[in-house]
Amino acid sequence: MERSGGNKMKLARKRTVMKTDALRKPGQMKKVMRSMTKTVGQAPGTLLHTGEQKTGTTRITVFGYDEEKELHITPGSIQECKALKGGFKVLWINIDGLHDVSVIEEAGQLFGIHPLTLEDILQTGQRSKIEDFETYLFILLRTSEYDALSGEILDEQMSIVLGENFVLTFQEKPGDMFDAVRERIKNTGTGIRKRGADYLAYMLVDAIVDSYFIILDSFETRLDNLDQELFSISGKTTFQSIYFLKKDLIQLRKAERPLREIVNRIITDRYGVIGEETAGPFFRDIYDNVILINETIETYRDIVLGMYDTWLAIVNNRMNEIMKVLTTIATVFMPLSFLAGVYGMNFHVMPGLDLPWGFYGMMGFMGLIFIGMIVYFRTRKWF
Repeated sequence: MERSGGNKMKLARKRTVMKTDALRKPGQMKKVMRSMTKTVGQAPGTLLHTGEQKTGTTRITVFGYDEEKELHITPGSIQECKALKGGFKVLWINIDGLHDVSVIEEAGQLFGIHPLTLEDILQTGQRSKIEDFETYLFILLRTSEYDALSGEILDEQMSIVLGENFVLTFQEKPGDMFDAVRERIKNTGTGIRKRGADYLAYMLVDAIVDSYFIILDSFETRLDNLDQELFSISGKTTFQSIYFLKKDLIQLRKAERPLREIVNRIITDRYGVIGEETAGPFFRDIYDNVILINETIETYRDIVLGMYDTWLAIVNNRMNEIMKVLTTIATVFMPLSFLAGVYGMNFHVMPGLDLPWGFYGMMGFMGLIFIGMIVYFRTRKWF
């Protein structure tokens, strides 16, 4: 019974993947360059939000903590955070929603963030990067999430500003990626409460990297389903599923690839806001995970390309089998059509026309030709 239930769950999950892939349409791509053209002609440091508005209202969440005390609130404005500045060992302010430029500008003024950094935060089509501004470190990352309903990879820009005793995070929309970090902050005696802002930044980057493993797990499921479907159906739906999986892998590879360079720079370079005890062992562990993710993506990409070649081979082989059958039928009926055509000519004097058994004799002779050609084709293994 357990095996039967497991098979039913796998079948249901397979149908869900096929259904979501079937709902997607080829050619749906994000208009990144179209959004970036809004900044053409603007002065450097001009604060202008580009990209899609992914949440209705901008939400601010504040966590302040040290080893003895902890505070988490949801203020209505950045100005309410001014009183908390310097009151804790670590102050973490998370902003969900980038369309309200005034909130981003107020946060930059409160913590002394350079206008060019604020501009990069608001322009959501940026490539992942890391920049050192001496008083703070700016880390811009691309996060990805697999939507099981639409079957698409949802891309988001995540900006992290790390200071001496504060961390600012900017997200395009609310999410649960950092919920585990928040729970650790709330619990007394955890390691994060004993360490500084650089360790919090490590935890946030680690949560982003871990989210890629969840996506890769969904990709593994899709690969298993496609592998079974490839040799059983191999129709148009299968081809679309392979196409969408290849497209999603390219998108994921584009988002994940710069992570390797960013984490490597944190390990090798000396940034004032990141201590050696954090940059060494902790970020080196993230680097190992990034390498594993990169290799897994490349492996999956090779598998998908192999599936595409296999699908073409199966379709071509199926077409060859069909053409072989049709050619065999046409070849067998060729002499029969010839005989029928000869005796269908309008001549009065032809051998066998006046014989009472002439028709049956001709049909028997044609039957012998048919059987003889089939036997010959079978002995030659033509079909």
